Amino acid sequence: MKNLSKLTALLSAAAMTLSLAACSSGNAASTPAPADTSTPTDTAAPSEGATYTVGICQLVTHDALDAATQGFMDALNEALPGQVEFDVQNAAGDSNTCSTIVNSFVADGVDLILANATPALQAATAATADIPILGTSVTEYGVALNIQGFDGTVGGNVSGTSDLAPLDQQAAMIYELFPDAETVGLIYCSAEANSQYQVDTVKAELEKLGYTCELYPFADSNDAAAVTQTACDASDVIYVPTDNTVASNTGIVDNICQPAGVPVVAGEEGIAKGCGVATLSISYYDLGVTTGKMAAQILTGEADISSMPIAYAENFTPKYNPVICEALGLTLPENYVAIDME
Repeated sequence: MKNLSKLTALLSAAAMTLSLAACSSGNAASTPAPADTSTPTDTAAPSEGATYTVGICQLVTHDALDAATQGFMDALNEALPGQVEFDVQNAAGDSNTCSTIVNSFVADGVDLILANATPALQAATAATADIPILGTSVTEYGVALNIQGFDGTVGGNVSGTSDLAPLDQQAAMIYELFPDAETVGLIYCSAEANSQYQVDTVKAELEKLGYTCELYPFADSNDAAAVTQTACDASDVIYVPTDNTVASNTGIVDNICQPAGVPVVAGEEGIAKGCGVATLSISYYDLGVTTGKMAAQILTGEADISSMPIAYAENFTPKYNPVICEALGLTLPENYVAIDME
């Protein structure tokens, strides 16, 4: 009997142990895992309504640069309607003012800088290596930025468009129009690197054609009249490149050369309209449009400016100034298109 009681006690203890183990196991299984409070990674696309600020530094006011700026703004507004705010500044022909303007753009943190003309481009590249810079109305980027062995792509944060017209064809135009002339004077502003490049190149081409050539540089608009008078007195024909200082002072050149009966062949239409008889012209408005399209691609991330090559004008039209040609008694070939003088 005693043995039976002991067995019963052992069985009861075993049952209690199993019951406690079962309870413990059940509680562990029913304990909830800690809640996952992490949130899924946000992979939403960038807002299509992003806004941008573009700083425009234009060297000086004249027809060609004005047209390039307008074309740029029109193209960018068309590509990104209502998304671009422009800060348009004019340096009034002063390189130091260009530096002041672009430094203010950098301080303001603009998204892109348009540098309209060579001194504006030089100032912008000196001011920042981070903000994208597009040049326009710049003849030769290798010369402007002192790039040895320039291959057509600046790299870094710079690209843009060039207004370089075929310089050999400009020399050929002088020969076509004035084959009996003997001396050609080349007038330009020595402060503009690309003007120096153009007159050096055209001078070499003209000398191949048998002309005697002389360079007539002036430092700024203050001595433009004196230099022009000297060149006019010594030359049968005057050549002016795409020079911004001359472009803003065409009245000075015309008032000296036209009364003397000395024709001026110009590097671009705006100068020809003011003082020239003829030019091999590009559309600066179209050049600006091309630059604006490049800007839209850069701002939206569609293109990498560091690998974006310089875009060059493709179409060139021989044009003439009907007013000055009539005054000088000149009749130009039929393929020359009259410049709109309005």
